[in-house]
Amino acid sequence: MTDHYGVRVVPLHLTLDGQDYSEGVDDIPADIVSTPGVTTSGANPAEIATAFDEAVEASEGAGVVAVHMSRRLSGTWSAARLAAEKFSGQVRVVDSRSVGLAVGFAAVAAAQSAQSGADRDRVYESAIRQAATVDSMLCVHDLDNLRNSGRISAASKMLGSALSIKPILHMVDGVLTLKERHRTFSKAIGKMVDAAVESAAGRPVTVGIQHCRAADMAHDLGDQLTERLRVVTSRITVDLGPILGCHVGPGALGVVIAEHLDPIEGIDAG
Repeated sequence: MTDHYGVRVVPLHLTLDGQDYSEGVDDIPADIVSTPGVTTSGANPAEIATAFDEAVEASEGAGVVAVHMSRRLSGTWSAARLAAEKFSGQVRVVDSRSVGLAVGFAAVAAAQSAQSGADRDRVYESAIRQAATVDSMLCVHDLDNLRNSGRISAASKMLGSALSIKPILHMVDGVLTLKERHRTFSKAIGKMVDAAVESAAGRPVTVGIQHCRAADMAHDLGDQLTERLRVVTSRITVDLGPILGCHVGPGALGVVIAEHLDPIEGIDAG
């Protein structure tokens, strides 16, 4: 998909036992998402500036729109803003106010706009609109990973642990909030599907399924959504990868519902 749309990806970092890994570049141990002591970090301004240099040159004067994770969950957006200062307005930086596939959908919205002939400012607006309207939810088995990484409050962790309650998390204005809590994981998944159908409200939508080492459950979840949603323009299922996986823990399942996207090309749907 990134090849098809010409999207450049700047890798984030994990550190374990003093060794730094770049996601999507290095061979990262498969069990790292359940290994204690792993830390994660964003791309630094120098890495982002290098990517901007290459992208600006390749744009032949059209400029660059850079879509990043929520500034409230990662320092990458701030690093990008700092790196963009040297490019005299040629780079516009977007806070997607989310993580995972929701960031990807904002990038795809920008890329589709660019392919249609839009200028840099209209491409930027397409990404902003997508970021503002996407609906992203996640079910996790517990909140310990998120609490330990500082991505969710101690109070929410306590709610998630009581009586083995399984939480549904919701991205709201760039932060993870507790949407609902249920007695069993299967009940939480069912309620997340209900919420996704309600969010779509019968409109044509792009459906994203994201998981952490739970491919079979993710496939089943995608089938449930496809059966219940009226019009699915594209369906994408992805592993969250080691960076996000370290924060949400094995077995996590998420749904992303997006409007305003043309059918996404360059993917193996489902």
